[in-house]
Amino acid sequence: MRSKVVKQLLKKELLDVIRDRKAIIMLILVPLLIYPLIMFGSFAIMTMVQSNMEQAEYKVVLNVDDGGALADRIMISNDEKKKNAKEDKTVDYLKIVDINELSYDLADIDKALQKEEVDVYVTSEVGEDGRLVYTTKYVSSITDSDYAEVLVKDVLDELTLAEMKQTIEDAGMDSERVIHPFEIKRTNIATKEQSAGSLLGTVLPFMLVISLLMGTMYPAIDATAGEKERGTLETLLTLPARNHEIIIAKFLTVALMGIISALLNMISMGLMIFYMMKLVNSKAAGGLGLNMSGFRVSTFIPAMLVTVIGVFAFSLFISAVTMCITALAKSYKEANNYITPLTLVVMLTAYIGFIPNVQLTDKMALVPVANICLLIKNLLLFKAELGAVAIVLLSNVIYAILAILFLGKIYDSENILFDEGKGNIQIFQKRSNMKKGGVPTAGDTWFIISLVLILYIYIGSLIQADYGIWGIFGSQILIVSVPLLYAIYTKKSLKKTFHLKLCKPLAYVAGLILFLGVFLLENKLSNILYQLFPEEFSSTNSGLTDVLMGQGKLVTYMIVAFAPAICEEMLFRGFVFSGFKNSYKKWTAIIISAIIFGVFHTSLIRLIPTAILGGVFAYLVYSTGSLFSSMICHCFNNGIYVFEMFHPGALERHMPFIFGENQGTLQIILVAMLGLVLMVIGKLLLDVSLKKKANTKVSKESV
Repeated sequence: MRSKVVKQLLKKELLDVIRDRKAIIMLILVPLLIYPLIMFGSFAIMTMVQSNMEQAEYKVVLNVDDGGALADRIMISNDEKKKNAKEDKTVDYLKIVDINELSYDLADIDKALQKEEVDVYVTSEVGEDGRLVYTTKYVSSITDSDYAEVLVKDVLDELTLAEMKQTIEDAGMDSERVIHPFEIKRTNIATKEQSAGSLLGTVLPFMLVISLLMGTMYPAIDATAGEKERGTLETLLTLPARNHEIIIAKFLTVALMGIISALLNMISMGLMIFYMMKLVNSKAAGGLGLNMSGFRVSTFIPAMLVTVIGVFAFSLFISAVTMCITALAKSYKEANNYITPLTLVVMLTAYIGFIPNVQLTDKMALVPVANICLLIKNLLLFKAELGAVAIVLLSNVIYAILAILFLGKIYDSENILFDEGKGNIQIFQKRSNMKKGGVPTAGDTWFIISLVLILYIYIGSLIQADYGIWGIFGSQILIVSVPLLYAIYTKKSLKKTFHLKLCKPLAYVAGLILFLGVFLLENKLSNILYQLFPEEFSSTNSGLTDVLMGQGKLVTYMIVAFAPAICEEMLFRGFVFSGFKNSYKKWTAIIISAIIFGVFHTSLIRLIPTAILGGVFAYLVYSTGSLFSSMICHCFNNGIYVFEMFHPGALERHMPFIFGENQGTLQIILVAMLGLVLMVIGKLLLDVSLKKKANTKVSKESV
C-alpha cells in the first residue's frame, strides 16, 4: 500500500466531509451546542414543573365520619409546612373544599375529579373488625390529582402515627421506645468519586456510543452513497489508486470524524458535569443533602485515558460497519433508510448500561456495542479488570478488520457499485411491467428476509407457543410460503430461483462427504463452545426438547428433520442465495447468506456453528446448482439431533472418538484432521462429478 496515495485520498475525503453541512452540524454543533441546551433546558423545565407542583394548593373533599380527626391533621400539616416555608420556600398544602362549593354533587364526584374541580375525594367506613377504613379516590392520569393523593396518604400516615402514639401513651408506656425499639444507622463507605462514577457510568457510555454513531453516520453516507449519487465514484476509480487504498482513505476519514465527535462530546459532557458539581456545592443546592467537597477529579484520569482508547477502538468498528451498510445504497435517501435499523440496534444494545447487575464478563466482552458500554461503566466504577479491557479492545479491532475486509469485497463488486436495477424491490412495481423469468434482485432478497423474520417472530412464536410441535411445523410452512408466493407474483423462474434441478448421483455423494468433514469440525467447535458456555447451550436446547418429547419418532423426524430441510433450504439456499448470487460475488453471497442463516436461528451462542453449516449448504448449491444437495445434508444434520434426543448418549457410547464430550487435545486434533480429509475427498469427488457433467454437455452439443 502506497502511503502517499492514501495521504492524498485522505486529504480529498476530509475536504469533502468539511464541505458537507450535515456532517459539520452532527460533528460540532450537536455535541457543543445541542446537547448542553437539551441538558440545561430539561433541567430548567423539570425544576419549574417541580417548583410549581410544590407551591400549589390541592383541593380535597372529605366525606368521613372520624370526628374531624383527618381534617384537623390536614390543618396541622399545612401549618407546619407554612412555618418551614421560610427556609425552603416551598408550600404544597391541601385545601379542604366543601362539596356545596362545586358544580357537582356527591353522586357526580367522578365527573368533578375528571374535570379537575377536585383533586382527591376521601370517604370512610367501619370495617368488619371495627376499625375505620379510609378510601381515597383520584385520577392517576392527571398530574395534580396523582400528586395530591400522595399528600393525602402522607397526612393519613401522620394521623396513624399520632393515633398509635396516643394509644401507647394511654397505656402508660413510652411511645417512642415501643414504636422504635431500636435505631438504624446506615454507613455508606463509597467514596464521593465512586458515587459520581456510578451516576456517570449509567449515562456516559450510552451518550458516547450514540455520539460516535451519529459522528460516523453522515461522513460514511457521503463517502459511499454520496459519491455514487454525485457521479464522482467512477472518476475516483479511474485514478491510479488501488481499491484497498481508496477504502483505507475513506475508512480513516469516517473513523477520524467519529473520534472527533466523541471527543467533543466528552469535552461537552465534562463541562456540564463540572457545572453540575458547582451547582451541587453551591448554597442553592444545600437542601439536596449533597456534599461534593473534597471530590478529586484526578482520580478519574486513568479511567478517562482507557475510555479514550476504548472510544478509538469502537470508532474503528462502528465506522467500518456503517460504511458496509451505506456502501450498498445508491443515494443519500436510500442510505438513510439503510442506516435506521443499525441506529435502533445500537441504541437498544447501548441501553445495557442502564440495566443494573450486568457484569463485564469474558463472554459479554465479546458482544459488540455492549462490551464498550460495560467497559466504560466499569472504568468509572474503578472495577475494570485488565483481561476484560484487553478482550474488549481487541475484539473491536478484530470486528473492524473483518468489516473492512467485507467492505473491500463490496468495492470489488461492480454489481454493487454500479447497480442496474439489481437492488430494486420489484413487488412495488406494476405486475404488468414485470418480466417473466430470472431470479430475485438483492432488494427483493433483503425485503423477503426482513418480512420473513418479522412474521416468524410475531406469528411463528405465537403458533409455536399455542400448538407446540405442530406450531413448529406451521412456522416452517410460513417461512417457505412467503418467498414462494413472492416469486410467483413477481413472475420469477421457480426453477432458477429455487435451484430445482437434479444432478449426477456422484455429486450428491460428494456433497455429503464434504458436509461430513465440515460437520466434524463444527461438532468440535460446538463442544468447545459448550465447555465455555454450558448454561447457554442447556437453555437453548432444553426448550425445543421439552416441546418435542412425548411425540412419536416419525412425527418428530418429519417436523424437525424433513420439514426444515425443505422449507429452510427453499428460503435460504433457494430464494435468498439466488438473489445474492445474482448481485454479489461468489464468496460474498455465500458468507452473507450463511450469517443470515445463523442469525435467523436466534441463538447467539450457536450463531457461528449454524452459520458454518449455512455456508457449506450454500457452497454445495453453488457448486452443484441443485437445492437437493443441501436438502440432503440439512436433513442428515437435523436427523442426528433427533436421534440423540430419543437415544441420549447412544452416539457418545458407540462413537466416542467423534461425539465424546471430554476429549483430549490430541483427540480433537485427530478428529479435525479427519474432517479436513473428508472435506478434501468430497471436494475432489465434486470436481470430478462437475467435470463429467461439463464433458457430457460438450459432447451433446458437438453431436
